[in-house]
Amino acid sequence: MSNIYGKNIRISIFGQSHSPAIGVSIEGLPAGFAIDFDELRMFLQRRAPGQSAFSTRRKEQDEPEFLSGLTDGVTCGAPLTVLIRNTDTRSSDYDQLSDIPRPSHADYTAFVKFGDARDVSGGGAFSGRLTAPLCVAGGICMQLLKCEGVSIAAHIAQIGDISDSGFDPVNIDEKKFAVLNSADFPVLDSDTGKRMLSAIEEALLAGDSLGGIIECAAVGVPAGIGDPMFDGMENRLAAILFGIPAVKGVEFGNGFAAAGLRGSENNDAFFMQGDIVRTRTNNHGGILGGITTGMPLIFRAVFKPTPSISIEQDSVSLSRREDVRLSIKGRHDPCIIPRAVPCVEAAAAIAVYDAMLGHCRR
Repeated sequence: MSNIYGKNIRISIFGQSHSPAIGVSIEGLPAGFAIDFDELRMFLQRRAPGQSAFSTRRKEQDEPEFLSGLTDGVTCGAPLTVLIRNTDTRSSDYDQLSDIPRPSHADYTAFVKFGDARDVSGGGAFSGRLTAPLCVAGGICMQLLKCEGVSIAAHIAQIGDISDSGFDPVNIDEKKFAVLNSADFPVLDSDTGKRMLSAIEEALLAGDSLGGIIECAAVGVPAGIGDPMFDGMENRLAAILFGIPAVKGVEFGNGFAAAGLRGSENNDAFFMQGDIVRTRTNNHGGILGGITTGMPLIFRAVFKPTPSISIEQDSVSLSRREDVRLSIKGRHDPCIIPRAVPCVEAAAAIAVYDAMLGHCRR
């Protein structure tokens, strides 16, 4: 099924944006692990709606309810099932979308695939609301990875045409991770962040939206994780990252910029650091041949602008088969990038932890 991910741990996400609840079931977690529930709640709050003047006005507590898989707060080996209640839905805002699809949204393809049986409210199963249970699974995996010496953090690399400074691909300062994880608006350069916030405000006032890029790094991932061909570390990350709504592109290391370089410029020279093989640069983003090299794992995810904007747009009436104009109502983010940062971290944590489990079990 399309809502299941993983080989060594299996996560299954369920629910819709306006269903009574959404949630996740996780199989394959090690028994005997004590989840830090306070840390998990703090992680979920970074993604939760209604946290700033520039996010949707929908208010959800996103309090996780653990239904199974725990004994006295410790994983017991059974599948871990977690529920998050939907408490602030306004389905009437989406009535017209059952007939008039939003441009650049899944409304039309959902109609083609599922017909009148589809759930239109809040985007149904296509909604970014489903990233809340993704963050539950990712937040737990991040805690497990921390025990293995792996840390993950992301920042807003770009919003519109405004770009933040990037991670040092060779010598990432992990002290910055804690600052990013506690920031309301996670950027490396505060002045750039202010310009980004101004751009989001301008888009909001204009009834429009902005896209952007999130850069994520994982430090401490050992060499040798992943496989060639279809089970490479890039493949695993790309598969789960494209499960986040609005992601339209993923690049690793130099990514597309490598197309404009010669081999002599893009190659990363090896050298010995004590008895450890390292590279002097990290254009490869910590992965070669689908397998991690031990260098920082770095990638970027591109997000399109939020399709739900209040500016009147051209669309069609699916029932009348004619062109119409659409003015969208409801509560929507003018830019989803700030709330998507923990989603990208969560996806990375799941992919890396799943791959590391496979390496340990060989």
